Amino acid sequence: MPHGDDLDQRFNELVAQIDAEQQRKMREAAKKAARQSRRAKGGDAGRLRRDERSAAWERPGWDSAVWDATPAAPPPQPRRRAGRAWLVLAGLTAVLTAASAVVALRPDLLMPSGAVPEETMPVPPPAQTGPVPEETQPVQDTPEGPFAGSPAEEWAEGIDGFVMPEAKAIGGLSKKDVAKGLARARDLLAAAHLDHKTIMGGEPEAFMKLLHPEERARFSKDLGDSSRTWVTSFAPKTAELTSEVIKVHGTAKLSSFKEKGRTGAELETNHLIGYAVRRPGQPGTALRLVTQRWGTLRMYREAGELVVWITRWRRSATPARCDVNDGYIHLFYADSAPGTVAPTGVPADPYALNAPGNSECGASSGT
Repeated sequence: MPHGDDLDQRFNELVAQIDAEQQRKMREAAKKAARQSRRAKGGDAGRLRRDERSAAWERPGWDSAVWDATPAAPPPQPRRRAGRAWLVLAGLTAVLTAASAVVALRPDLLMPSGAVPEETMPVPPPAQTGPVPEETQPVQDTPEGPFAGSPAEEWAEGIDGFVMPEAKAIGGLSKKDVAKGLARARDLLAAAHLDHKTIMGGEPEAFMKLLHPEERARFSKDLGDSSRTWVTSFAPKTAELTSEVIKVHGTAKLSSFKEKGRTGAELETNHLIGYAVRRPGQPGTALRLVTQRWGTLRMYREAGELVVWITRWRRSATPARCDVNDGYIHLFYADSAPGTVAPTGVPADPYALNAPGNSECGASSGT
């Protein structure tokens, strides 16, 4: 095998055999081929960079000058695989960006929809030893309203149900004084049983401001005990109205009185008041509550002023518990725990204008 010196000598001999013109042509052909190769490589690099920009990314460390000056460029196949991988990643990024935009505009798409089990699952009632006399039928939501199908459907709404007798001169009072006293009595009834704040267990301010100053002081003093029964108040957090419509039906009788040196007019009232209620936030517990209110008010003149004074104020409520005596109405729902005090007597019709009973907690039929 020839050594290096022999190869050099042989190469020089071959070159010497080629004349100068042929050598010049060979050098020009070699230069031309080199220029074409550089242009081809430079064009490929340019297309790759444009593709990268259109995909919104740039491959770090790639420089056209280095690319062109490198005699042995890396095989093109790995670069194409890398380019496709980045393009796939860019496509996924675009999809996620679009999805984020949709969620930003329509966040409800990520929220649960439709009924949940709790909406149709009644609260399990506690074990009971027998039927509850005051149990009532739930009020069904109907277009006709919560009182449809009951006697209360025909009753007047709100203060219109507190109908006062015609004013007349009686008991030493003028017709004008009696009319003024009847108007005050009607306002007292409305404030006690129709005022929303009072019904929901709040301070009965509307009722208190209508009382005679001396009676107001007594009422306020006993409000945490006995005088709360003078007004209709649900125990806080136990009930809410399902309708602003409150039904009222009853009678009022005017007569004269004379007692302890006083004379004047006496008004006896007997009213039924119907409320559509439910446990707060539980439509399935809706029911009709019917209260009956008996009252006696006296009107007379004292120190030149007309006095309207409440002498008797009683109530009943159906369905309500018998074992809580705090002045509030504690409703008895179909799934309420059994009471520790049972109602007594023959079940009364809650829609009848009955006379006051002797029992503190009498039995009643459904509402």
